[in-house]
Amino acid sequence: MNEQALIEMEDLFENPTPRVPVALCLDCSGSMMGDPIRELNEGVKTFYQAINDDEIARFSAEICIVTFGPVSLEADFATLDTRPQPPILSASGNTPMGEAVELAINSLERRKAAYKASGVDYYQPWLVLMTDGQPNGNNLVLQQQVARVAHMAETKKLTVFPIGIGSGANMDVLAWFSPGRLPLRLQGLKFSEFFSWLSKSVSRVSQSTPGDKVTLDVDGIRGWAEL
Repeated sequence: MNEQALIEMEDLFENPTPRVPVALCLDCSGSMMGDPIRELNEGVKTFYQAINDDEIARFSAEICIVTFGPVSLEADFATLDTRPQPPILSASGNTPMGEAVELAINSLERRKAAYKASGVDYYQPWLVLMTDGQPNGNNLVLQQQVARVAHMAETKKLTVFPIGIGSGANMDVLAWFSPGRLPLRLQGLKFSEFFSWLSKSVSRVSQSTPGDKVTLDVDGIRGWAEL
């Protein structure tokens, strides 16, 4: 176990605050080069800054970042109190979406097991899936993960936010992952606006009681999504 993993394990014992696990599964394939990847980095930075500025969310929100193109666990689940800076993302490769979602959900399951072993409560996990294209990894893996995530969403074990980037995003595939919530298309490159909205939503959840239904800011979606 490396030093960062030890810090995160110790944090579960020293900080009993209920956790809000948020997995960001982000398309960083070659088509994201240039302005898109720069704006994505700025958006993630905005998200981290907003969570850091919230006294409750800083100790309760745990962020995991998985990128695809190639698939990489850029940051495993941890509070921003223990890992305050986001990784710098770069664009390359193809769009193996299924493999990336598999890694994100496997990471989530490991973290949930750690919560339970430490006696730490947690809120319904979130998965943010963002892509600007068509998945082109292993089709069987994609089908398996669609079924896995859709079942978790339907049984209230996961909240899924599917977001399309640009006109080339396959919205039909994004819809498969979230039967109860239609995918949304980002307005232009409004990553910062989206992540600002997301941070406010995470803060709202962190101030509730685990198990309570939290109403999302639907009006705020108009500031970053095409409706």
